[in-house]
Amino acid sequence: MSRDFDVIVIGAGAAGMMCAAFAGQRGRRVLLLDHADKAGKKILISGGGRCNFTNLYCEPDNFLSQNKHFCKSALARYTQYDFIEMVDRHGIAWHEKTLGQLFCDGSAREIVAMLLAECKVGGVDMRLGCSVADISKADGFRVETDKGVFTGTSLVLATGSLSIPKMGATGFAHRIAKRFGLGLTDIRPALVPLTFGAEALEMMRPLSGVSLECSATCGDAAFREGMLLTHRGLSGPAILQVSSYWREGEAITLDIAPEHDAAERLVAAKRERGRCEPKTALGEILPGRLAGAFAAELPAKRMADLPDKALRELGERLNGWVLHPSGTEGYAKAEVTLGGIDTDGLHAKTMEAKTVPGLYAIGEAVDVTGWLGGYNFQWAWSSGWVAGMNA
Repeated sequence: MSRDFDVIVIGAGAAGMMCAAFAGQRGRRVLLLDHADKAGKKILISGGGRCNFTNLYCEPDNFLSQNKHFCKSALARYTQYDFIEMVDRHGIAWHEKTLGQLFCDGSAREIVAMLLAECKVGGVDMRLGCSVADISKADGFRVETDKGVFTGTSLVLATGSLSIPKMGATGFAHRIAKRFGLGLTDIRPALVPLTFGAEALEMMRPLSGVSLECSATCGDAAFREGMLLTHRGLSGPAILQVSSYWREGEAITLDIAPEHDAAERLVAAKRERGRCEPKTALGEILPGRLAGAFAAELPAKRMADLPDKALRELGERLNGWVLHPSGTEGYAKAEVTLGGIDTDGLHAKTMEAKTVPGLYAIGEAVDVTGWLGGYNFQWAWSSGWVAGMNA
């Protein structure tokens, strides 16, 4: 059994399998290692088990990085349409859900099976349940594991980052990158629910489970999608999106009645149906429980008895509810990790380290983080393909 390879890929997730498959199909002798007992564990739980595998509208502007230009080359050279072609070639049925998000009709297991099949075509030697103890480099790379020592001309770091530790996520790629002199950017949970202090939670907790469409804004970033109130704060797609932009001490602004000029709507309700209760008027633009919570703050039981000023102030709040999160639910609930291996140390066209020939970093380990909705998978496919074609 060979222990000498052209390419050693560490991490059998989305990016790692993609890289290994294409390197192998180029005729390279490829070893794919992972400490987990199954390949593609995060793929299997993604998209509610149906894997939101890419997005039709994927563009570089959908990604966060200290170098916003770094992702352009990989995304242009292996696009969402290239991955869709692979999915179609393997006979996997899919559908567009919302906002260009593509999901399997069946199961995420189909995507994993497809990648494993592509690895098999490339003759990839896959070793699962294999933990790496140490990595060093002389003429080539020496990888010491609990299953023996392997050597390779090229080494690819594809072990992801810190999000969802219960799935085996670690900072392994970052530690190895630092050992070889590569820099790291600031690292934090992203696409993660936001938490709030006691005052805000006094209102939010009784409303746990209420969902609605909103427009969420943080700085220059704005997303109109669903929102969910929880016992710890706020979640849902719109909140996860802005969480990637939010920083401690900053505010977020929510328009929880995005279809309406809420102030005008409430004043009109007073004129037309003065005897109705505020909860009834608010219930026409908000979910019932949320309408009741805001109505409870008003000083009268009939719309006719409320001053126009009070109604306008409430309406303006509904269209611009300013909140100050206290934090996030952390890596345990974060879909991805923001930040990672500094792209200044990598070649954008190959994903190879500039100062360490033969060392590559791909996927979530790198400081490129996508929006919610299939973008991070596309970065895995694109960066994995680029490395696979060059390692």
